[in-house]
Amino acid sequence: YLGQPMDKKLIVIVGPTAVGKTGLAIRLAKQLGTEIVSADSRQIYRELGVGTAKPTSEDLEGVRHHFIGFRSIVEEYDAGQYGRDALVRIHQLFERYDEVILCGGSGLYVNAVCKGLDGMPYVAPEIREKIMAEYRENGLAWLQLRLKEIDPNYFSIVDQKNPHRLVRALELNYSSGKPLGELRQKKEYQHPFGMVKVGLERDREELFRRIDERMDNMIDNGLFEEAKLFHPMKNLNALQTVGYQEIFRFFDGFYDREEAIRLLKRNSRRYAKRQLTWFKKDKEITWFKPEQFDQIVKWLSAQNIA
Repeated sequence: YLGQPMDKKLIVIVGPTAVGKTGLAIRLAKQLGTEIVSADSRQIYRELGVGTAKPTSEDLEGVRHHFIGFRSIVEEYDAGQYGRDALVRIHQLFERYDEVILCGGSGLYVNAVCKGLDGMPYVAPEIREKIMAEYRENGLAWLQLRLKEIDPNYFSIVDQKNPHRLVRALELNYSSGKPLGELRQKKEYQHPFGMVKVGLERDREELFRRIDERMDNMIDNGLFEEAKLFHPMKNLNALQTVGYQEIFRFFDGFYDREEAIRLLKRNSRRYAKRQLTWFKKDKEITWFKPEQFDQIVKWLSAQNIA
């Protein structure tokens, strides 16, 4: 994507779950007359409806969104592939628009577009199968112990209860002989377009209240019923996520429905905290409250965006 610099701008809108990113992105896209590229690692799956807080059909009619519901949960898809696909789409959109909006809370997906991810090494199917066989036989504790042994640095920051992440790190280590941190070190992309980053935040109590309310709405709209359909496929990578895993464990008899709802809310709040920690490390992000629309527009004008 090197070549002649373009006088185009990518507006990146990030922040924790339930903060109000979609609402702001749609309002801004209407004002600028442009389209939105979603950077959400769960909304890309077409089967996941209730549990991923996708934009409503009215939202989607008002402004065109890309990368929502365009893959199936049975397909393997990761941040590296997303980054490549999203950059192709962004360049296509720049043929029509001076500004394009990238909006989402999945830090790795946002980074894949803004900074690029390493082309990770090829993992032979037999390596994956060997690790999966060990996992099936010895459980999550084996994955945790093995990764701690061979890549303690990554183990200290990974979600240690997410088997997919642990398996992926082991696969890459077995394939390359290198720890994941080393594989990820690379020169960042030099994009031919400009980029500005807007972060959205709210007071913690208000954000947590919104998260709890959103979860109540999802439950009222059929989250448990949706999860029941996917229960037989609970080991798929796309389903290793807050909002489904807690309900699967309820179906498996680990706890009652009330406890499942408590965990859904607690884990969503924890996820929001992790997102904020991730994004706060990026010094290129300028932070606003979601209701500061006029200030955001004013700030964007100062960055030469209409």
